[in-house]
Amino acid sequence: MVDVRRRSVTVRAPGKINVYFRVGALQHDGYHDVASLYQAVSLCEEVTAEHSDDFSVRFTGPIDTSELATDGSNLAIRAARALAEHTGYAGGVSLTVLKRVPIAGGMGGGSADAAATLVACDELWGTGLGRSGLLPLAATLGADVPFALEGGTAVGTGRGDELSPALAKGAFHWVLALSDAGLSTPEVYDALDLHRDRHAQDLGPQPDLVKVDTAVLQAVRVGDADSLADAMHNDLQTAAIKLAPDLMELLELGESRGALAGIVSGSGPTVAFLAQDAQAASELRGVLTRAGVRALTVTGPVHGARIIEG
Repeated sequence: MVDVRRRSVTVRAPGKINVYFRVGALQHDGYHDVASLYQAVSLCEEVTAEHSDDFSVRFTGPIDTSELATDGSNLAIRAARALAEHTGYAGGVSLTVLKRVPIAGGMGGGSADAAATLVACDELWGTGLGRSGLLPLAATLGADVPFALEGGTAVGTGRGDELSPALAKGAFHWVLALSDAGLSTPEVYDALDLHRDRHAQDLGPQPDLVKVDTAVLQAVRVGDADSLADAMHNDLQTAAIKLAPDLMELLELGESRGALAGIVSGSGPTVAFLAQDAQAASELRGVLTRAGVRALTVTGPVHGARIIEG
């Protein structure tokens, strides 16, 4: 007889790029409504879950994770505990995260960990919620977690967690310029609010409700990289550049050396450059690498959290 308690489950979940990101006015509750077009890309986290009496997490992989919390505040542990509480599961889990997505890089690496953990624990524990049952739990953990669960290309509204799939044709080729220094998402939002307050006369009133522009939706629908380059936008980019001025130099370098367009992903500091094709992406990666920038090529869209072993 096989001892099922020795079984482990490994799940892969993608990082994301915000190819379009609008931020509404600051609300009374301290949050902003946003409108985003997310694209899941082929830079993924892998979470392996094993039976345990307690909850724990450890990290492996090419990224320095020495500053990441491994206690109950870690998003992956929070995800596992939330599933256990929701289903009445009495045991725990030992999580091993193979980390590839930059930390505090605006690419949703922590959210990918949480999504992968939900799928892995649901399978490991036999709790049987499945993807549709896990989505409401994912939404309680953070705005990007449901998207990491679903993957593909999607419009996110509200706080980013109200998802509707967007039709996307073909593959888009990206070059990611990575930074060793992260940016705090709350600090970037604070910088945006301050910028808007200081320039209120020029900018005018900010809308409470924001939406994704039809031009960007059309570009992904037909798989047109040139049109997408013209339509990409991020309201947080100005604030991120104010906190990390080197980002402007990086954007100018990439756009002058072959990128169709560059954008700060989410709250940054990862910069995503859209390339015409795989060869152009490879050549731009070489340019950035020779300039001392850590860069890699990815494609999108890719699927969300999926079991790869177990």
